[in-house]
Amino acid sequence: MTKVVRYFLFFVCAVQLFFAAAFFLQVPAAISLWPFPGTTPLTFIFVSSIFAAAAAATLWVVASGNEGALAGIGLDYLMILVPVSIFSFKIGASSNNPQMTIFSIACVFGAVFGLSLFLWSVRIPGDDALPMPRPVWWAFLAFIMALLIVSIRLVLKVPNAIPWTITPELSVVIGWMFLGAAAYFAYALLRPSWLNATGQLIGFLAYDVVLIVPFLTRLPTTAAEFRPGLIIYIVVVIMSGLLAIYYLFMNKPTRKETWMRSKRV
Repeated sequence: MTKVVRYFLFFVCAVQLFFAAAFFLQVPAAISLWPFPGTTPLTFIFVSSIFAAAAAATLWVVASGNEGALAGIGLDYLMILVPVSIFSFKIGASSNNPQMTIFSIACVFGAVFGLSLFLWSVRIPGDDALPMPRPVWWAFLAFIMALLIVSIRLVLKVPNAIPWTITPELSVVIGWMFLGAAAYFAYALLRPSWLNATGQLIGFLAYDVVLIVPFLTRLPTTAAEFRPGLIIYIVVVIMSGLLAIYYLFMNKPTRKETWMRSKRV
């Protein structure tokens, strides 16, 4: 990886972290760029978690020099941004909403970036010295199945697919976000080395950290129809967070490979 590419990717991570913080805090300047009306505070926090996960995963990959793992991140961008750009462009054209059209153009640029990242990285041989731990493999398979089920329901605009209120348009957008995450985990199963799974776990941990407190604080006041779903979501967040913490920080072989490699680069 050249210095120019490396610094550019660090810049991308910085932008993602900025928007993660801005959407989490619901800074007016950032919220004004979001073109979908009816977005609730919890939805903004969810969007924040997506930015945080993308930044954390990319940051580790670039810092560790594990360039082959960038292909999964590029695939994630493609799976999210291509359909979202088409969807938002249709809304912008039908409603004569220039903000939505600008958002769709930004998504196109993001999709082109994801495609470039994927095509460049997928040809790089992965480091298979340490295989993916079997519990992580099974966990990723479970994540993929759950994400596919929820994402299909969201894209089809099935009511109460996630445990808070969203508009039909946001249901489609969030559905594609989940499908992108499913593709990211699926790519790790196709190249099942530990270093190709680390980015997913780091990203998932960042996602969990952003969501866990807002979910727990809203649980007592959540409407009855959403409470069972929110409880299930909280359990998934806690379990995935514990999985990530164990293999990233406690299990000696994976911990050593994760952080010692980062120090060598």
